[in-house]
Amino acid sequence: MQINAKKKILLVSGMEQEPGNIREMVPDTDLIVIQSYGSSISPFGDLMRDLIIAVYQEGVDEIFVVVANKGRKGESSVEMLKKLSENKALRDKIQTLDYLFKNCMPEFPESSLMEWLAGDKEAGNGGQSNADIIRNHPLIPSHIKVTELMINKNNKKAEAYRV
Repeated sequence: MQINAKKKILLVSGMEQEPGNIREMVPDTDLIVIQSYGSSISPFGDLMRDLIIAVYQEGVDEIFVVVANKGRKGESSVEMLKKLSENKALRDKIQTLDYLFKNCMPEFPESSLMEWLAGDKEAGNGGQSNADIIRNHPLIPSHIKVTELMINKNNKKAEAYRV
């Protein structure tokens, strides 16, 4: 029996998202953070594999998934997309990739290269939330609680978005 065992929390967030005051929400815990450039989790992708490994190797008790504000793209993402669309050397390649995105469904669930690069969360997983994908994954133990968190941009506080 461990007397001073701390609860282990796994926090999953995007690179542009700030964890805010999550430490205050979950005092007396060991916080493990996994950040990713991707906005959606694929059930059998690299990020999901990392989550599964963390759950078993680190003995994670609970998972928090930071959710970006819907309808808002980060300024850096918008600037990057603008630079790509203005690059003359890439125009032919973008046109070819857009053709593939439009005509090779379901391999490319987004409708264009720019939509895919922008990371439209809803298009990547058919409307199923990242937390639902983690929660329902066959290799994630059912006793592990998975919670979505919304970081309030104004006061940097994390609020439970959906449990």
